[in-house]
Amino acid sequence: MSPALERTEPTAVERLTRNLALAATVVLILLCLAWELWLAPTGRGTLAVKALPLLAAPVGLWRYRMYTYRWLALAIWLYVMEGLVRSTSEGGLGQWLALGEVLLGVVIFTACTAQIRQRLAAAKAT
Repeated sequence: MSPALERTEPTAVERLTRNLALAATVVLILLCLAWELWLAPTGRGTLAVKALPLLAAPVGLWRYRMYTYRWLALAIWLYVMEGLVRSTSEGGLGQWLALGEVLLGVVIFTACTAQIRQRLAAAKAT
């Protein structure tokens, strides 16, 4: 077995990026639910289902699953695009919530890609 696979303790940077991605993902899930169910619902609040794909992420992020970081780094751009569209087409509270969605999406992407790069570099070095 290679040393990269034997390593069990994450580095400080890996812990930081994991915690950042995890916290931002949980906040984005809560934002999506609160936005569509209470704060500024669109229609009957059926857009709250957009939070469902994100529900799978926290467990994988907590366990340092590389697959989770990879798919989340790709999927998060759907939320960023939705936030950009709604921030330019809505007004009032909906516009601010959309900008929050964009900000959280960028934070998640940055944390996930930092985690991926750090772990790939560590695996390549061994």
